[in-house]
Amino acid sequence: MINRLDINRKTLYGADIISDILRKEYPEDEIVMTIKGRDCGICRNPFDEGRSTLQVWIEKLHPEQRLSDEICRYHDLSGTIPDGDAFDFAARYYSLDGQPLLERINTEMHLHIGEPFRQYASQKDTPKADTPEEQADNQPRFSFYRAPIKNTVPEKTITLMDAFQYITGEQAKPQTEHLRSIEDKKQARAYKSTHFDYATFSGEFEARKDDRLIRASNLFSIDLDHLPDVEGTFQQLLADPYFETALLFRSPSGDGLKWIVTIDYEGHTHAQMFAAISQYLQLKYGVEMDQACKDISRACYLPHDPRAYINPSFKD
Repeated sequence: MINRLDINRKTLYGADIISDILRKEYPEDEIVMTIKGRDCGICRNPFDEGRSTLQVWIEKLHPEQRLSDEICRYHDLSGTIPDGDAFDFAARYYSLDGQPLLERINTEMHLHIGEPFRQYASQKDTPKADTPEEQADNQPRFSFYRAPIKNTVPEKTITLMDAFQYITGEQAKPQTEHLRSIEDKKQARAYKSTHFDYATFSGEFEARKDDRLIRASNLFSIDLDHLPDVEGTFQQLLADPYFETALLFRSPSGDGLKWIVTIDYEGHTHAQMFAAISQYLQLKYGVEMDQACKDISRACYLPHDPRAYINPSFKD
């Protein structure tokens, strides 16, 4: 059975449901919705002959709770249809209700709720045969590189557990401690680029370039810098209702976080996923993701963090 909560959490509280319907109605090159904070603006209304009379916004289900789930609602300025939430809008559009409606949304938006996890070969979502090792453990794999950052040829392919053991081990402890003792920002950047090994969590590469991708990992690396409350944000991300944390650790500088989450690329490019995740983080937590994360070959430095977290499902 598919439930509303699962769909709500995978569609930016339902905003993506309304946006998906509007894309079906209007030209592909048209921006159908612009989200700023919780305000989704005034959109064209398919129930009012395409006029700009559909006001859309996101609000908390329980305003008194700081981390409440939220829901996307709409108001028809023309009065053509009654006010409601994203599911009401979809019910009217598809002329469905209950479980048939939820199944239709799941299918139309390629949410894959209730389906087993699969890895995909590339951003084009073309299935690729698993190797015997992958068939045995179904672990995401990605490329590992030795310092300096100018070295773009990977040394080997590793798993999340390999990365976790590296991060919590002693390999990067000396350089991490030294980096955090450097006060000059320019010097710190130069030191980091020459002394830290790194990984491209989003996949396996022949070389660290977007067009040299061999196989996508279905992992997305989120880089959050200069956080006012690193430990508080760490706990918030672990409890995030929308994304499943695969790996989470403090950044080399100590004032940020590296959040590795599982995603499904089907029907979307890496850049599109970046835009959606970036918008979600801004809306949910008020934090900005490093813009370089839009590149699928994004390098992620591996520091020493003995308190890093790994999802138990990736430990075996």
